[in-house]
Amino acid sequence: MGPLGPLVGYHLRRAFGAFAADFANAMDGTGMRQVLVGILAVVSGSPGINQGAVGRVLGIKRANMVSLINELVDMKLIARVVDPADRRAFSLTITDSGRAMLTDCLAKIEAHEQQMLAGFSDEERAMLLDLLSRIERRDPAIA
Repeated sequence: MGPLGPLVGYHLRRAFGAFAADFANAMDGTGMRQVLVGILAVVSGSPGINQGAVGRVLGIKRANMVSLINELVDMKLIARVVDPADRRAFSLTITDSGRAMLTDCLAKIEAHEQQMLAGFSDEERAMLLDLLSRIERRDPAIA
């Protein structure tokens, strides 16, 4: 590995690649991607939220949100209605089908994470989450 060995970013990228490939495998046949699951989760936890707020929570650019929301609406996983408080905005709610899809996806994600983190103790997993969160907070888009 030479000079790459001590580079944290290199290892983060490799770890992300492994996680992303296994995640895609876990979601095979659902039609779902990580970003869509994230949107469903946020909308489920905040019924009536507007798409701009969902984008801010997840760090998704506004220009990309419209097509992602359209995709979920077309799949009948979320409903989009004009916000009565602001006629220029849309309120989002998860549908019954969306709730079922989210439940299924979260079960698949839990199995995926158990597999990827097999051999990690609960303490190591908590430490990994803490360390990653500390790096994540350095992102000015999140601050």
